[in-house]
Amino acid sequence: MAKSAGQKLKLLYIVRLLSENTDEEHPASTAEIISYLEANGIHSERKSIYDDIAKLCEFGYDIVQVHSRLGGGYYMAGREFELAELKLLVDAVQSSRFITTKKSRSLIKKLEHLAGKYDAGKLQRQVYVAGRIKTENESIYYSIDNIHRAIQEDRQISFQYLDWNLKKQLVCRDGKLRQASPWALIWREENYYLAAFDQSDGVLKHYRVDKMGQVKVLDLPRQGLAQFEKTDPAVYANLTFGMFAGQEETVTLQFPNRLAGVVLDRFGREAQIRPMADGSFRLRARVALSGQFFGWLAGIGKEAVVVAPENVREQYREWLSQIVAAMQPDHPDKGPSEKAEE
Repeated sequence: MAKSAGQKLKLLYIVRLLSENTDEEHPASTAEIISYLEANGIHSERKSIYDDIAKLCEFGYDIVQVHSRLGGGYYMAGREFELAELKLLVDAVQSSRFITTKKSRSLIKKLEHLAGKYDAGKLQRQVYVAGRIKTENESIYYSIDNIHRAIQEDRQISFQYLDWNLKKQLVCRDGKLRQASPWALIWREENYYLAAFDQSDGVLKHYRVDKMGQVKVLDLPRQGLAQFEKTDPAVYANLTFGMFAGQEETVTLQFPNRLAGVVLDRFGREAQIRPMADGSFRLRARVALSGQFFGWLAGIGKEAVVVAPENVREQYREWLSQIVAAMQPDHPDKGPSEKAEE
C-alpha cells in the first residue's frame, strides 16, 4: 500500500480496531495499535497515535484511555447500540416467524459486528431458541420492499397467494394473479399482514406477507382510500381474531375479574369494560365473527359468556354443537380407522 494512501486510511483503521476489538475490559495498547496498522501496510509512531486518538475524540468518537501498571490502552466506549439493545434486536429477529432461518443467521451476524469481538459471544448465547417455527419463503424480503415502495408511490401491486400442499411446498392457491391496492402492514401474532383494498370485491382484505409470491409494483394508482380512512389498522387487527375475517358485530361478553389481563391483552387498554357486582366484568367490543373468535372463547371455557346479541349467542351454541357432534362415534365424517381405534 502506498504511503500516502495508507496515511489517508489510518484513522479509519484505528476506528475499526477500537470498534471491533476493544471494550472496557479489553483496551488496545499503543503498541497493539501500531502493530495493527503495520499489518495493514501503514507505518506509524507512538506520538502520532496520541494525535490520531485526539482527532477522533474531537470529531465525536467516545474513546477512553485506560491507565494501568500493566500498560493500559484505549477502548471504544460509545457505540451505536448498547449490548442490552442488541440482545433485544437479536431476540426480535430470532423469534420473528416471517424471517427465514437463513436470513435470521445473516442478520444476527451483522448485529454481532456492532457489539464488538468480546460481546459478540454474549449475543450468540442469547439467540438460540429451539423449536422456533420459521417461514421458508426467502422472497419475503423483496415482497416487503415492493409493498413499501408501492405504498410510498401510491401504486397498486400484483401477486400470487400461496398455500402449503401435502408435499410441504408453497404453491399458488388457485393459479390466479391477484391485484390490490396496499395501504398498511400489520404485525399480528408473530406474522406480517398486508391490509389492501381489493377493487374487484370493493372491500379491504388482509394477506399473510410470507404467503405472497411474485409481488410486483404496477403502474396503476391505488384505490380504496375512502374505505381505508374509515379503518384504524390497530382496531382492525384487534377485532379480527387470528386475522380471520368474518361478519362484524358489536358483542357484549362477561368474564370473571381475574381474567381482566387476558381480555385487555386481546382487546387493548381502550376496551370498554364495566365492573359487575358479582366479581365479574362485562366487555363491549366490535369483533369479526369467525371460528377463530369462537375458538378463543372456548379456550377460556365456561367463564367466557356471550351476553348479547342473541344471534351471536346462537351462532356460538351452534358452533360448539357441531364440534361435539363431530366427535360422536357414528358421525359421517369419521373414517373407518378412527372408529376402529375406539
